[in-house]
Amino acid sequence: MTRTTVKSPALFSDPHDFSLVLGGPLYQLWQRLFLTGPALELLARRMITTPAIAWLPLLLLTSYERFAVGHAVPVPFLYDLEVHARFLVAIPILLLAEVVVHQRIRGVVRNFVDAGLVTSETLPGLQAAIDRATRLRNSLIVEVGMVVFVFGFGWTIWRGDSALSSSTWFAIVDGAQSRLTLAGWWYRHVSIPIFQFLLFRWYFRLIVWFVFLRSVSRLPLRLTPTHPDRAGGLGFLGLASHAFVPVILAQSIVLSAVVGSRILFQGKTLVSFQYEIVAFVVLQLLLVLGPPCVFSKTLLALKRQGRQEYGALAARYTAEFHAKWIQGTAPAGEPLIGSADIQSLADLANSYDVVGEMKPVPFGRDTIVQIVSAAVIPLLPLALSIVPADEIIKALFGLLL
Repeated sequence: MTRTTVKSPALFSDPHDFSLVLGGPLYQLWQRLFLTGPALELLARRMITTPAIAWLPLLLLTSYERFAVGHAVPVPFLYDLEVHARFLVAIPILLLAEVVVHQRIRGVVRNFVDAGLVTSETLPGLQAAIDRATRLRNSLIVEVGMVVFVFGFGWTIWRGDSALSSSTWFAIVDGAQSRLTLAGWWYRHVSIPIFQFLLFRWYFRLIVWFVFLRSVSRLPLRLTPTHPDRAGGLGFLGLASHAFVPVILAQSIVLSAVVGSRILFQGKTLVSFQYEIVAFVVLQLLLVLGPPCVFSKTLLALKRQGRQEYGALAARYTAEFHAKWIQGTAPAGEPLIGSADIQSLADLANSYDVVGEMKPVPFGRDTIVQIVSAAVIPLLPLALSIVPADEIIKALFGLLL
C-alpha cells in the first residue's frame, strides 16, 4: 500500500491549496504536540486541551482557596459567567472557526480560477498574491510578537479588576486596594493571555485576508457587468464573510457574559453598555466586510463601463427594432407573433437592468444580516434585565388570547 504524502502548507504553490489558517509557529507547535494534523484534524484535542489549560487550574486553585463556591467572597468562581463563557465556550468556538474558515476560504480562492475570473495570463499575479499572503500568515515575528505582548503586557489592557467594588474569586478588595488570589494570578497572567492571543490571531488573519484581496483587486480580472450576482461575478466573496461568523459569535458570547456579570453582581444596567454594544457590532462589520470592499472601485468602474456599453448596444438594437416593426421595414410575410426579436428585446432590457442593479460591494444584504445577527443574538437574553421574562410572557399571551 502506498502512503499519500502531505505537503507542508508553506510549500503549497497551487492556488487551490491556499489557506488562511494553515501555518505559523503555533500551528507547527500543535503538530509537534500531536494536537493537529496537516489539515487541522484532531480538533477535539485542541478544543479540550486549550480550555483545560486556561480554565482547569482556576477551578483547582479556587477550590484550594475556598473561593469556588460558598460565601467566602460575593462572587465565587463557579458563579462567574464571564470566565466560563470565555474559556469553556468562546475558546472552543474560536478553534472550531479555524476549520470552518480553512475549508471555506480554500473554496473561495479556488473559485477565482474555476469561474474564469483569473485567466492563464493573470494566474501568475494570483500566485504572487497567494505567496505574499502566505509569507505574512507564516510570519514568525508577528506571532512571537503577539505572544510576547499578551503574556508580557496583556494584563494592562484587561480591565476585569479595575471596576471591582467588592472581593471576588480572583481578587480581594481591601479598601481602595486589591490583591490577586492564586487563581487570580493564573487568570491574569495565563488564562486571559491565552484568550487574547487566540483573538488577536484572528484579527491578524483578517489583515492577511485584506492584504490578499487587495492584491487580487489590482489584477485585470475578467468580470462581467451582467453577471446575475449583481457583483460582476465576485458575489462568492460573501461566502468568505459568512465563514467568519463563528469568530463574531465567540466574541459576542463573551461580551454578553461580561455585561451580564456586571448587571448581576455590580448593579449595572444594560442601558449603561449601549455604546459599547453598538461599537462592538460596528467593529465586527468593519473587520469582516472591510476586506472585500477593496473591490468597490473595480465594481463601480465596471458598472459605469457596463452602462455605457450596454446602453450603446440597447440604442442600436432598439433603433433597428423600431425601424423594423414600427416604421414597417420588416420583410413581407414575417409574423410579429413568435418573432425572436421580441424576446431579444426583453433579454436586452433584463441585461441592462442587471447592470443598473450592480452593487458597489461583493456581498448582499443577507451577509450583513447574518453578521449582525451573530453579533446581537447572544446579547438578547440581557434584555430580560430590563423587562422580566414573566411580563413578556404575560404580554404575549395577552395578545394571542
